[in-house]
Amino acid sequence: MPVASVGEIELDYERSGSGPPLLLIMGMSGTALHWGEPFLQALRRDFDVIAYDHRGVGASSRLEGPITIVQMADDALGLLDALGIDSAHIVGISMGGMVAQELALAHPERVLTLTLGCTYCGGSGSSLMTPELARRLRDARRSGDREQAVRASWEANISPALVDDAEVYAAYSEVSRQRAVAVPVILAQIDAIDAHDTSARLAELAMPTLVIHGTADQVLPVENGHLVASLIPGSRLEIFDGVGHLFFWERPDRSAELVREHATVAA
Repeated sequence: MPVASVGEIELDYERSGSGPPLLLIMGMSGTALHWGEPFLQALRRDFDVIAYDHRGVGASSRLEGPITIVQMADDALGLLDALGIDSAHIVGISMGGMVAQELALAHPERVLTLTLGCTYCGGSGSSLMTPELARRLRDARRSGDREQAVRASWEANISPALVDDAEVYAAYSEVSRQRAVAVPVILAQIDAIDAHDTSARLAELAMPTLVIHGTADQVLPVENGHLVASLIPGSRLEIFDGVGHLFFWERPDRSAELVREHATVAA
């Protein structure tokens, strides 16, 4: 993957496809590979797709000390600047959706459309994963057993309907093996998520906004999707029944179709 200079740091990114620019902002502990090839391939038919790694991930600059969601939003904006992109369709999932919220709030003129998937805004009515699930993921990360950590992540992020699909799990496991994220980076990202709260400001967003959430999401329960959509004037809420956190792994074609349909609003 090429590397772009963004202020004092570098971010690695992949750019593929053709059409209007579409910036994908990944979530906690994820990499540019975690979008999954089926979803990326479906998007490339209609967009110039840009996927990148946050600080501390892949070939991007090392993470030095703590990080905030606002800093990650500045990184995303800096990447657009480095690539000479004035405005783009923005898709952020989970923590990446939090980053996308801050980007859209600070620089609305740079956002053609906003898609917020399986994400969270903080404030009253928001909810994070249960302490039991957080403990299970933490113990798996600290076990030193890479396969155990990957499997625990998979089981947390996918619905019961897909969790035992060996073929899809093999693809997820391979992606996770190719580009691992260090535990200190994940912990810094968790701290950033804990401090995130845009709930009182989301009413400022005026660009076309799509919110996607699965009812079987264990990481960020579906109530978050309803809340985020209720706080953004004119937003569209799409609920995937029985689908887990990584909805774009479970419904890649439909997810890409929704992004494509949403982009036509700004055409």
